[in-house]
Amino acid sequence: MGPAPAKIDDPPSRIHGDSRLQATGLRNKLELDVEEGDNWQDGHMREKQVFKGTKLLWLAYQSIGVIYGDIGTSPLYVFSSTFLAPPSEGEVVQALSVIIWSLTIMVTLKYVFIILLADNQGEGGTFSCYSLLTRYASITDAELLQETTMPLERHPILHALLKTIGVLAVSMVMADGVLTPAQTVLGAVQGLKVVKPGITTPTVVGASCAILVLLFSIQPLGTTKIAGVFAPIVIIWLGFNCGFGIYNLVNYDWTILKAFSPYFAVQFFVKHKIHGWRMLGGILLSFTGVEALFADLGAFSAHAIQLSWMCYTYPCLLLGYIGQAAYINMHPTAVGNPFFESAPPGMLYPALVAAVLAAIVASQAMITATFQLISQIMKLSYCPQMKVVHTSRVFHGQLYVPFFNWLLMCGAILVTAVYRDTTGLGNAYGVCVMFVTFFDTCMVTLVALIVWKLPPWLVFLPWLFFALIDGLYLSSALNKVPDGAWFTLTMSGLLACLFLLWRFGKESQWRAEAEDRFNPTRLVRKDGEGRLRLTEPWGGDSLSVIRGFGIFFDKTGVLTPAVFTHFVSKFVAIPDVAVFFHLHPVEIPSVPPDERYHIARFSTVPGCYRLVIKHGFMDEVISPDLAALIYEQVRKAIIRQATDQAEAVEDSTQTEDKDQGETTVIEEIFGLEEGNFWHQEAIDNAATARENSNNEEANGELEEGITQAPAAVGDVEATAGPVQTLPPELQDEELAAELARLDRAYAAKIMYIIGKEQMRVSERSSLGRKFVLELFLWIRDNTRAKIANLRLSMDRVVEVGFVKEI
Repeated sequence: MGPAPAKIDDPPSRIHGDSRLQATGLRNKLELDVEEGDNWQDGHMREKQVFKGTKLLWLAYQSIGVIYGDIGTSPLYVFSSTFLAPPSEGEVVQALSVIIWSLTIMVTLKYVFIILLADNQGEGGTFSCYSLLTRYASITDAELLQETTMPLERHPILHALLKTIGVLAVSMVMADGVLTPAQTVLGAVQGLKVVKPGITTPTVVGASCAILVLLFSIQPLGTTKIAGVFAPIVIIWLGFNCGFGIYNLVNYDWTILKAFSPYFAVQFFVKHKIHGWRMLGGILLSFTGVEALFADLGAFSAHAIQLSWMCYTYPCLLLGYIGQAAYINMHPTAVGNPFFESAPPGMLYPALVAAVLAAIVASQAMITATFQLISQIMKLSYCPQMKVVHTSRVFHGQLYVPFFNWLLMCGAILVTAVYRDTTGLGNAYGVCVMFVTFFDTCMVTLVALIVWKLPPWLVFLPWLFFALIDGLYLSSALNKVPDGAWFTLTMSGLLACLFLLWRFGKESQWRAEAEDRFNPTRLVRKDGEGRLRLTEPWGGDSLSVIRGFGIFFDKTGVLTPAVFTHFVSKFVAIPDVAVFFHLHPVEIPSVPPDERYHIARFSTVPGCYRLVIKHGFMDEVISPDLAALIYEQVRKAIIRQATDQAEAVEDSTQTEDKDQGETTVIEEIFGLEEGNFWHQEAIDNAATARENSNNEEANGELEEGITQAPAAVGDVEATAGPVQTLPPELQDEELAAELARLDRAYAAKIMYIIGKEQMRVSERSSLGRKFVLELFLWIRDNTRAKIANLRLSMDRVVEVGFVKEI
């Protein structure tokens, strides 16, 4: 591919020069045809936000309210899930040692200090790692909402494996996103039985469903506002754990601190053997929610999460578990409900209120994580497009997905109504978490090798260490599959199939659409008389011109839009002015006006332009007066080109300071003000004569140049006097004609020309492929945005229908 063509709105630095050659070559440079696209794609890519000072502290505060609700409420049930009978003193110490080291290794060391570093421009989660790897490993170069070229599958096996892992991890987090709100809210309401045992099951279920509706109804407020309310709840809850832990440690058994020695964690497995391995299914509940810690990275930042975890959450949780173990050592029968049993005198009811509130907000971590992940998979076209609302101008990664929010709510309510208690739901916990943590271990290992370029010997041992721990917990969690974990595995499997099906269908669609995207010179050409005709492969007919201003909606922004190809080839006509209009979203709140519009001209098709509008997530572009905006920007670009040309000509007349006086004399003779120019030939004559002004012949040339100047200007008299010059855009005949054509077309008629693409499955497809593609097309037809929903004047909309075979 050749050098990028110059645009009408190229900065002066690109077209100005110090030599006559650059000035005279200006027009050819600007009229280079647009080939495979333009450099409008440069800049405004998603960039990692870095926060410091008060903003960092505010993010850390928010992260406590959103991220740690799930992992923070684990002290309510870890010991009761681990021990089914009152344990001995040695068993408590050993179990506590495993809990301490699980939190230290799995959360602190693995996630907080290693995995959080593997972000993709600030985004987290397994799928962001996949996206990062696809770019660095050259597995695929497609990372746009609409692909313009097919994936470069240089490593098909690796590509398929990474794609499957990434999609499965997303699906499993989303499955937990349905399960977690139901589990936490149902558990919180059931906790009221501590003070009122007579509460019936229908009452518990009804109250839980009402709370779930309220929880999902406040999501449109945005992460910042929700976190501002939830953070104090979680902070108080963790504070209760810290305070109770210190109280119990001082008053019961401070020797429990020996559990910090890994010796007791090893003894746990030596003593219990297979039974100890099974008990890991209860201990792993101490770090459920850790997968959301990575997935929620895009809404916060690695530094904010590290700060909130190390400075507050981690110490509070450790003290909470230590205090419970100290109390259980003295009161083994309290293992069934250790948090409330170990509450200091007079603190039961405050602790109950804090526990209920914390359990209700605990699901926010998974809800926020699902919003992050659904946004990521939409970018790579693994999911139908949904509306994404960015809820903060300051923190760009905080977002809300309305449709998916209500979908999650319906799923959580359904699960709550079917299961009716936390026993069955509790059995479903853990399996998906461990699968995701194992996938994260593998993905980040590849990132370390390919992106960070660490030597394999340095990466292998840490991977083996973390993979063995993941495998140990995962194998134990799989024991829960018959008792309830099948639910989340089934749900995640169905979601993964849906995402992979959609991606397969989109790739088939892109292949079919690629046939209609090419350089305009392959579609339209000029004949010997200067008239536009279709090229021979398209029939070679002469094109009639439709009076009007045609706006062709272009979904890729490169090459020829499919709607233009079908319009011109089927109607054998072309609008007087045609604009290929493409909207390009960027992940910043608003694009500055001087960087928002990018315009290029197709020199082979008179009156044909491409306008790309970059818009941030807070910008609004589509409006009833869209045509006026497009007309105004194209007109400004033409005028800007004329101004740049005039400035280039002026620059070519500038000489060294010692010769400036002669130029001033010439201007004064003709009464020309600064910024007014005569024909370049007259200036060249005068400049040439000036170089030899020491001899009489040269002086004669100078006089000749002065004499020729008025004739070049036009109506200027040979005598001195002021001159009224035309604006730069009217001095050039071609540009003046171009402006007249634009004004005439806009005044005549405005047309919004939109493609209505229908697709059908090829008869040559196999039965399995046909079934998959038919399902894809059914989903596509039922999720496409309706043209009637566009805020346009519908009487100006023209739909061009065409059918593509996939």
